[in-house]
Amino acid sequence: MYFLEFTWPRKKMLKKFKKKILQVLLVLISVYLIFLVFLYYYQRNLLYHPNENNYSGDNLTVKVEKVKIQTSDNLKLNGWFHKKNLIDFKTIVYFHGNAGSLNNRIHKLNHFDDIDVNFLIIAWRGFSGNKGKPTEDGLYIDGKSAVNWVMKQGVKEENIILYGESLGTGVAIEIAQNKNFAGVILETPFTSMVDAAKKFYPFIPVSLLLKDRYENEKKVININIPIMIMHGEQDTIVPFTMGKKIFKIANDPKYSYFTKYDNHMMEYDDQLINSLKNFLKSLN
Repeated sequence: MYFLEFTWPRKKMLKKFKKKILQVLLVLISVYLIFLVFLYYYQRNLLYHPNENNYSGDNLTVKVEKVKIQTSDNLKLNGWFHKKNLIDFKTIVYFHGNAGSLNNRIHKLNHFDDIDVNFLIIAWRGFSGNKGKPTEDGLYIDGKSAVNWVMKQGVKEENIILYGESLGTGVAIEIAQNKNFAGVILETPFTSMVDAAKKFYPFIPVSLLLKDRYENEKKVININIPIMIMHGEQDTIVPFTMGKKIFKIANDPKYSYFTKYDNHMMEYDDQLINSLKNFLKSLN
């Protein structure tokens, strides 16, 4: 009798405890699902950062012409065009990363003044005062429009070098597939945006939610022109292992500039500049 009186309240308490646990789990699951919905609709704000202002304050010493690039979907993109000699020198089409403006690349562009090369750098839609909103497909249109603009200046496809920086490597790789450009330069490339996002959001089903995927690893094998990969081991945004993997699966001829101490934005020092110059010479 005493045993039955003891066990009944215990069972009742256990039942209440299980109910509480279930309620807490349902709340956590609901919050998690709401968070996933938020991420799905807000994800491009997390990927593209046009208003960041790192690496600012440099004076533009290389001579550029400010140009407007008309896209196939009727946007006009701001660009800077540096022309030395379109016949004798190769022309770089520069695709910048997911943050900042053209001004944030001045510390790199100034070095091109001492290299026998022309260049065009464009700002993506939604960046540097451009209209539109950045998306993967939109950036592909921007990149192809930049290449077409350069070709309309009289530059042949085989005299164009695509330069991709970080996110811009996804555009460079996309456009370079099965083409006859002079070469491709990839600075801090990633294998795919899914792989890169998993580093920051390991608890999120990124592969199910991500809209802009930039699948570099799958596409780089379709590039059959000279390619140069640059990456620093201390990269805290795109793991160095990704750059090494892209280099490993890339077709020959391929060149690497891997450094021990560079972070995501690589130091444009004498070593890097000399490596770029050597790569450009190999294309002649």
